Amino acid sequence: MASLTSATDTMHTEILKVDASSIHFEQPGAASSRLTISDPATEASLHRAVKILQTTAQPVAFPTETVYGLGASALDDAASRAIYTAKRRPADNPLIVHVSGLDQLQRVLHTELPAIYEPLVAHFWPGPLTVVLPAPHDPATGGSVVSPVCTHGQDTVAVRMPAHPVARALIALSDLPLAAPSANASTRPSPTTAQHVYADLQGRLPLIIDGGACDVGVESTVVDGTVSPPRLLRPGGISLEQIRAAGGPAWANVVVGKATAGKDEIVRTPGMKYKHYSPKAPVVLFNGCGNGVSAVSKFLQSHPPSITSSSDNNNNNNNNNDNINKPKIALLPTREFDTSEIETAITAAGFLVMIKSLGKSGAEISHNLFSALREMDEDQGCDMILVEGIDEANEGLAVMNRLTKAASTVITS
Repeated sequence: MASLTSATDTMHTEILKVDASSIHFEQPGAASSRLTISDPATEASLHRAVKILQTTAQPVAFPTETVYGLGASALDDAASRAIYTAKRRPADNPLIVHVSGLDQLQRVLHTELPAIYEPLVAHFWPGPLTVVLPAPHDPATGGSVVSPVCTHGQDTVAVRMPAHPVARALIALSDLPLAAPSANASTRPSPTTAQHVYADLQGRLPLIIDGGACDVGVESTVVDGTVSPPRLLRPGGISLEQIRAAGGPAWANVVVGKATAGKDEIVRTPGMKYKHYSPKAPVVLFNGCGNGVSAVSKFLQSHPPSITSSSDNNNNNNNNNDNINKPKIALLPTREFDTSEIETAITAAGFLVMIKSLGKSGAEISHNLFSALREMDEDQGCDMILVEGIDEANEGLAVMNRLTKAASTVITS
């Protein structure tokens, strides 16, 4: 790799749009595949990103099917460290390494996929599944292949193969396994558009590749087959039920790990430690509260919101002189909340209300969650965000994992 230059705290951040539909891999599966790009402008933009990845220590943001990632070479200490600097991420929060194909896993990372993962990879790679592997060592030198900055010096590394054509093309064209956490400032909701990345990281990275909105909306599922019984460390785009169904006998008794690690605990995957996914406005999660009318009313009576410095009620669609000094509450319902009755109760209590449904199906709610939190916080300037939880079946496990970490208060029936 060429001599690396250091990232700076302030730099010009450029956004380049690409046409993801112009990127094609000859084979859809996890095996290596010939890459073709039919749009010259997209190809030129990807090569600009590749040049940054290969010759500097500056990270590049790009879309994956889950959320936008902030990527740099997982093989280089300075490049990996620049990710932590840009995100202001705690140094003991490990990074997931992304590969473009099984051949890159073998040829560049010098490691093989343990047999326990073969049925999962056959079903879910490329896709939103991350597997924990023994940390690889260079057969020639015996040293660690992946930078210890990524692994926090542990003997394991988390690896996934993204399905998004832009992400996979960048990894293939650069021939670099990319360490790539979500491209947000640490603790903030994960970004699902290029504009979310820009809002958080403008001036901290040189380039954002804009491939449109992400499909899944929550991060990848992380599983650990290096222990017995195997564990689900982080729920995500692949459900626990799917892991059990596709994994065969070895995964029938997969154990769900605890959602949050202790303060001094070493973790093998991101998302288990520290505050995560939180907007500036306080988030209140209502779990199992039926139609929500009584629960929301009681909470607001005892915990009335106040106008925050980020609120901009003068731009509210219902603006008039009476509304200027009223706190603004966001309501994000899902399946059971009676939005009409709750809106009436909030208005009667003297507050403004913005309502945005997260959807009914698990896939819809996953897709909309982070973007809705950001919209209510950043665009609408709400002073408090009330969210209706869902049951933890299928996509619900990942949704509730994120909401529980984002919430400052959890209300249960």
